[in-house]
Order: sequence, then structure tokens, then C-alpha cells
Amino acid sequence: MESKQLIIAVSREFGSGGHCIAEELARRFGLPMYDRNILEHVADEKKVDSRNLEKYDELPKNRLFSRTVRGFSNSPQEQIANMQFNFLRKKAGEGESFVIVGRCAESILKGYPGLVTIFVLGDMEAKIERIAHINKVSKSDAEQMIDRYDKKRKAYHNHYCQMKWGDSRNYDLCINSNKLGIERTTDTLEQYIRERIK
Repeated sequence: MESKQLIIAVSREFGSGGHCIAEELARRFGLPMYDRNILEHVADEKKVDSRNLEKYDELPKNRLFSRTVRGFSNSPQEQIANMQFNFLRKKAGEGESFVIVGRCAESILKGYPGLVTIFVLGDMEAKIERIAHINKVSKSDAEQMIDRYDKKRKAYHNHYCQMKWGDSRNYDLCINSNKLGIERTTDTLEQYIRERIK
């Protein structure tokens, strides 16, 4: 790889542990991590309260209440998504290395030689166990949460990207975190990334 820049883009199924894996990769490589905290950076730039932006985070636009006129959308979901995409493009364009969770990063940052794209998935039963334990909810509630969050992520991603969410052709690596567990999955990903940046 010619570039010294490293951008690790982690997409994930809800309950797969993808966020924990991203956090640990950021720690091991000494990189800043962007996820929901992007909204704080965007809010600072725009001089608004980040709490006003959070309710629209990673949501596709509501077609019922939005319209586009001369290329400008009045959809807050779309405006916030584009602010986040622009933030990431700016960071990448300035040569910054970072870990990014979600936000269609594998698509919007395509073309950067230092980009490594990962999709973390998991077996449904294991995801249910994990979510039930973390959120102190029943297994049936956990399953509903997984279904709801993954539908939301899929709709968001597929609204802004040509390639579909979770399609293996869209990522350098797709990995089932249940097969090795979170720590050994992270070890495997770290080894792969270190090989890539040699």
C-alpha cells in the first residue's frame, strides 16, 4: 500500500459486537474512532445542539414529509447524513487515519488506498443472547430489537449507496464474530489489516 493513511470502516449487524471490535481496533492501532460522535463534530461546526441531530442519525429520509427542489432536500435525515459524509470525506481528504463505524463509509470513501472495509455479522441465536444480556431484556424483545435496528441500517445504507448493505462484494472482509468470539475475531482482523499496511 503506497499510502500511510489507514481508514478502517466497520459495518455491522446489530448484536454482532461490531462496535466493540471497532473500538478495540481503534485502540490497537492508536486511531480516533468516529460513530455517533460525528454528530458532535458536525454540531460544533454548525453551531447547533447535537441532541437536535441525534434523532435523525442513520435514518433514510421520510418520503412522506420530504421533497427535493433543484437538488436541495428539506429532509433532516438526508441533510444530516450528507453532513456526516462530508465530515468523513474532509477527514480522509486531509490524510487523517481513523476508524469509522457505519455511515456508508465503505462506499463514500471508496478510492482511498488506505481504506480497509469490514462487515461483522453473527448467528441470530448468539446475537439474541448478546442483546438480551447487554440490555437486560427477554430473548423475544432482543430479537425484535435486532430486527428493528438491522432494518433501519439496511434502509439507510441502501438509500445512499448503490451496493446493498451486507453484500460481501462491498467489503474487503466479512466475518462472523460468533465463530471465534469478539477478542479472537479482533485479533484476526488486526492481523489482516497489518498485512495490508505492510
